[in-house]
Amino acid sequence: MMKGSVLMYLQLATVALLALACSLAFASDPSPLQDFCVAVDKYDSAVFVNGKFCKDPKDVKAEDFFRPGLNVAGDTSGRQGSNVTAVTVNELPGLNTLGISLARIDFAPYGQNPPHTHPRGTEVLFVLEGTLYVGFVTSNGDGNRLFTKVLNAGDVFVFPVGLVHFQLNIGKSNAIAFAGLSSQNPGVITIADAVFGSEPPINPDVLSKAFQVDKNLVEYLQKLF
Repeated sequence: MMKGSVLMYLQLATVALLALACSLAFASDPSPLQDFCVAVDKYDSAVFVNGKFCKDPKDVKAEDFFRPGLNVAGDTSGRQGSNVTAVTVNELPGLNTLGISLARIDFAPYGQNPPHTHPRGTEVLFVLEGTLYVGFVTSNGDGNRLFTKVLNAGDVFVFPVGLVHFQLNIGKSNAIAFAGLSSQNPGVITIADAVFGSEPPINPDVLSKAFQVDKNLVEYLQKLF
């Protein structure tokens, strides 16, 4: 009888531990929707939340869920030969709390969307017109492997969240792509701009050693950005 009771208690304890493990496995903090959100003790001095405050439902209008203009090509005369027209929660308030956004990307011939990351969103790219050479690089722990593909009109490619990726128009005509992202505010970090165009500038000695190049080259690149 004693052995049976002990066995029963062990079984109940095992079930309880498994249930606790499962609950912990599914519990997590919400994904960040901005670069940082410093905690404050006084709520009346708070400025940002992880996302945006919500409008009173009785004041919501159809216009809150609508944005025109993605039929208009962006200006691709800049140094990269591309233009990104983003539609995040900042441009379309109705996206708040929905966890999605999108963008139109226009490319001049041989224009590129340079290496960048979206720290808070996976990107699915759909090519509407033209031919793009695209790719992403895995993290350090996965050997910084490069995955690339040439995409034509109608093709789709996915860039996993947080990984460095790029798109290059390899055609002689303009190209157009649309991207869907798994965050209402995915963020974007353009690698060259962040490294060489930070404010204030990163110490050139740091970048010289990191890239194993002459300090004068680093200072030249910082002036460009």
